Amino acid sequence: MLKSAEYFNNGYSCSESVVKAAIDAGLVPEELLSVATSFSGGMSSGCLCGAIAGSQIILGYLFGRNNKAGNEVQARAMAKYFIGEFKKSHKATCCRVLTAGMDMASPERKAHCSNMVSDCAKILEDMIKVKV
Repeated sequence: MLKSAEYFNNGYSCSESVVKAAIDAGLVPEELLSVATSFSGGMSSGCLCGAIAGSQIILGYLFGRNNKAGNEVQARAMAKYFIGEFKKSHKATCCRVLTAGMDMASPERKAHCSNMVSDCAKILEDMIKVKV
């Protein structure tokens, strides 16, 4: 999962980067990469951070309904826990709020978002280690 920031810094979007690292780790199938594309940049609306969305895609795949490792209640509990862990450091989950005052194309925003991607990957990795 630690490759997520590397992917982000080399052309993948925030949501794709988290999912791509999970694919490389053998946690989810390659087909999920295309699913993650539309979650980038707050689903192109600036709402939910794409790195969080990518992480939630992975949690749902691993622990969601019809999965032998989980169920709807467990997946939702894990989703809530993930958000709580993220908010401990960042206080918000909205892309617009997390990047307020930063120009979309600025190196400052790229570095900031790279940190969001890394933080999400770390939280996700810690959660998966405990559950898998």
